[in-house]
Amino acid sequence: MLKRTILLLIAGLLCLAQASAAARVAGSAERPPNVVLVLIDDYGWTDAACFGSRLFQTPNIDRLMKESMRFTNAYAAAPVCSPTRAALMTGKYPARIGLTDWLPGRRVMADQKMLRPTIRQQLPLEETTLAEALKSAGYATALIGKWHLGGQGFEPERQGFDLNVGGGVWGTTLSYFYPYARNGQQMPGLEQGVEGEHLADRLTAEAEKFIERNKDRPFFLYLPHYTVHIPLRAKPKLIEKYRALVRADAPQRNPEYAAMVEGMDESIGRLLKKLDDLKLSGDTLFIFTSDNGGLSVREGTEIPVTSNLPLRAGKGYLYEGGLRVPLLVRRPGQIKPGSASDTPVISNDLFATILDAAGVKSPGAPRAEDGVSLLPLLTGKGRIRRDALYWHYPHYANQGGKPGGAIRAGKYKLIEFYEDNRVELYDLDKDIGEQNDLAGKSGRQAEALRKRLAAWRQSVNAQMMTPNPDFKF
Repeated sequence: MLKRTILLLIAGLLCLAQASAAARVAGSAERPPNVVLVLIDDYGWTDAACFGSRLFQTPNIDRLMKESMRFTNAYAAAPVCSPTRAALMTGKYPARIGLTDWLPGRRVMADQKMLRPTIRQQLPLEETTLAEALKSAGYATALIGKWHLGGQGFEPERQGFDLNVGGGVWGTTLSYFYPYARNGQQMPGLEQGVEGEHLADRLTAEAEKFIERNKDRPFFLYLPHYTVHIPLRAKPKLIEKYRALVRADAPQRNPEYAAMVEGMDESIGRLLKKLDDLKLSGDTLFIFTSDNGGLSVREGTEIPVTSNLPLRAGKGYLYEGGLRVPLLVRRPGQIKPGSASDTPVISNDLFATILDAAGVKSPGAPRAEDGVSLLPLLTGKGRIRRDALYWHYPHYANQGGKPGGAIRAGKYKLIEFYEDNRVELYDLDKDIGEQNDLAGKSGRQAEALRKRLAAWRQSVNAQMMTPNPDFKF
């Protein structure tokens, strides 16, 4: 009898252990999910092996895609960095905030027909950020990487982040190798280091430490890498590896950039391993995306940084190459691995999605028309209701892009150029490369979309351009 009782007790304990392990894998219903949001800087839609690249070696991103839902029609909120970062933090269109260009923005030049509007030089403190909303719900919060949404008085610590490592006013790193300082400026939290240490590796190590310290409570880790933004600085061994692999006639043929991509991919692998080792994968919503399209035009260089083909153009342009970005979302047990959605989505949506997944209601929630939760798509339980996506970029881009706005409604995308009010219309289902302008053939469709774009601009109080009195032909 005693022996039977002991055997039943052991069996019961084994069942409890198995159930506990299953809960850790599938995600605990009692605990709000951790959130890891990885934002890569200037990372293009095809910049991974699993996205179609024949050069870049990205085994960890490839693994992540197999374990995630991939959004094939995902867009950045802007063709440059700071506005997209503001949209991620607030869930609002950049035009509604008045922050529509990278900070501090491109200076006015005599060959510009129009003057840019005055833009906000920081994310306003009165905005409710994603970090603030999660922190109020008991989350530990950290920004480890690039901020670029304001300097003194507007640091990440003032916007809901308990920890800031590396975030400041600058739009590119002070150095990709230790020491992380330049011209008397020091990147916070990175004062100590090892000679030869690469920034991507160091930020990843700091992220691992944060996860380890907060493994027993819900946490929000925002890891906006400085990589793969120029200047291209990668580990020498990786550069040599790709110099032997590049083909002179290939669209993607920059060995330094390829090395930076692989270094970033190593970071993704380390994060996934850390979550696995701590048995947190099932309790973690893991999001991977970019702030704008890949940098395809760089003045004074013969070899492009990257190519976004089959998409047209790249960073700084309102064409697909400047706006369409990779988006992978993973949560084992909640999101079907290897699944895909072709629903058009935008950076703004991640704010509502994360809060929805965490069961957090944001104080001062953003307007519903700016961003929607993607949870119905991610869980396979429904669709999202939205008629169109919008962009407003009243600026001249360093890469050559002209000021304008855009709307995508269904399969159609219209771009309006502010210098001369010209429009271009594309059927993205048939013409993802935007080579066949339908504006002349489909005048009614173009005019209808133009009116919708104008009405949206008015609804968000978008700031418009004015004529440049010093313009010279």
